[in-house]
Amino acid sequence: MSEIKSTARYRPETRLVHSGTLRSQFGETSEGLFLTQGFVYDSAEQCEARFKGEDAGFLYSRFSNPTVSMFERRMIELEGAQAARATATGMAAVTTAVLAPLKAGDHVVAAKALFGSCRYVVEDLLPRYGITSTLVDGLDLDQWKKAMRPNTKSCFLESPTNPTLDVLDIPAIAEIAHSGGARLIVDNVFATPIWQSPLSLGADVVVYSATKHIDGQGRCLGGVILSSEAFIAEHIHNFMRQTGPSMSPFNAWVLLKGLETLGVRVRAQTETAGKLADVLAKHPKISRLIYPGRADHPQAAVVKKQMGAGSTLIGFEVKGGKAGAFRCLNALKLSRISNNLGDAKSLVTHPATTTHQRLSPEARAELGISEGFIRYSAGLEHVDDLIEDFAQALEKV
Repeated sequence: MSEIKSTARYRPETRLVHSGTLRSQFGETSEGLFLTQGFVYDSAEQCEARFKGEDAGFLYSRFSNPTVSMFERRMIELEGAQAARATATGMAAVTTAVLAPLKAGDHVVAAKALFGSCRYVVEDLLPRYGITSTLVDGLDLDQWKKAMRPNTKSCFLESPTNPTLDVLDIPAIAEIAHSGGARLIVDNVFATPIWQSPLSLGADVVVYSATKHIDGQGRCLGGVILSSEAFIAEHIHNFMRQTGPSMSPFNAWVLLKGLETLGVRVRAQTETAGKLADVLAKHPKISRLIYPGRADHPQAAVVKKQMGAGSTLIGFEVKGGKAGAFRCLNALKLSRISNNLGDAKSLVTHPATTTHQRLSPEARAELGISEGFIRYSAGLEHVDDLIEDFAQALEKV
């Protein structure tokens, strides 16, 4: 197979179309879809050499496949990483990146504002293996500093956070982690690689749920871990090879197609989110609105420093608590109720009863997830239609 040379010198939009493409002897335009479990060898000697790592090539699709490798290479060049491994889901990426490098006796510091399943990994799963953790207010740098211990190996955060869109100071937290001998893992889903590059800000590992913006059209699941060659080789590759949270070749092919339009979609969705946020911020039925692209965002200075633009997501609180939020959600005609995000279709969810329902009411309140809070993910519809739809829905509140 022939490979296109590195596209690192090109801008992100060009990398999203060309990076990592392998072509077979047939010279196909679109990336090839290699739906195979295993591979054959010219000889027993070649097979032996390949298993020893002395012969370049593929072994078994659980840990190496041409289509999956193309997706990984494209993400590497987009993100500016040295290496990557694609996973079956976003949570497989998070769990592997957090758990694989650790052992009993290690300690993790994580921000409290995390997706519910991510908090499960930190709070419930790690202790089963003798790994302790401390949750901190991610916006409070002093809490990060005070939580560090001699055995702290990893710090973990998402920014902007799910669902309240807090923006954490990645360079400052990276410095705290590194001064304590720990690595920083960043979930970059809400920012997307279009608007934020955590590795360039000091993070050591970046994880994505490729299910979200990278696919962007509600078709398949996937995740990816990006970091240095050393981190992937030492901690991730063998873990995935032996335990198998691997991406399927078909999903990798779908995600490759999604990457080709990622920049166009995210820019359009961000523009829509910004315009809708400006309208909703003035609505009398909304008591609080959070959007990273607005000057009134609580961390506007941090947003300006580390993000290229606001998110494709908006958080807002409807008056009337849960009843008011439900009336609004049920009255919407274009924005569909779904716990997913980053889709071509506008999606809305009620975090207190979905993505964060496993948290106690006190924990949700601490994070600012009220009973009236709604998370909105901008789609590709015309913004005026969305504005009109929200106007009629909020009349029902």
